[in-house]
Amino acid sequence: MNYPIEHLHEDEDDGTMPDNVADLTEAVVGRRIVTAEKKVADRVGRDWDEGLILTLDDGTQVRLINTDDCCAHTTLDAFLLHPERVDHIITGVGTTEGYTKWHIYADMGDVLELEVGWSPGNPFYYGYGFDIKVVPIEASV
Repeated sequence: MNYPIEHLHEDEDDGTMPDNVADLTEAVVGRRIVTAEKKVADRVGRDWDEGLILTLDDGTQVRLINTDDCCAHTTLDAFLLHPERVDHIITGVGTTEGYTKWHIYADMGDVLELEVGWSPGNPFYYGYGFDIKVVPIEASV
């Protein structure tokens, strides 16, 4: 599997979306996904609230945290995990449809597909893009 790198016009994106894909790629390539769950956490005592938690085979959690800053946002709208492919090591992350479809893939095809809603709002005054955190599992409790 290989997805060509998408290029958006400079009025649409300031590099935030490709940077997000690069950060996610760095966090997951070479690992396997053990669980994927869309979650809303209690804000009290937590460092994030809503997004996707990927637990990897080495006990690491990769958190894609939704962002919302006035008229700019990035949100996980839906995801589809392909359980028949989770035993394969992730080899890359690609996007299609203007960074609204994200593909985490292995040699056998997509392991996980994400539907992402995003807007830079009033370009580029407000922040957008996922807040991606890589957390060792013992620190995630």
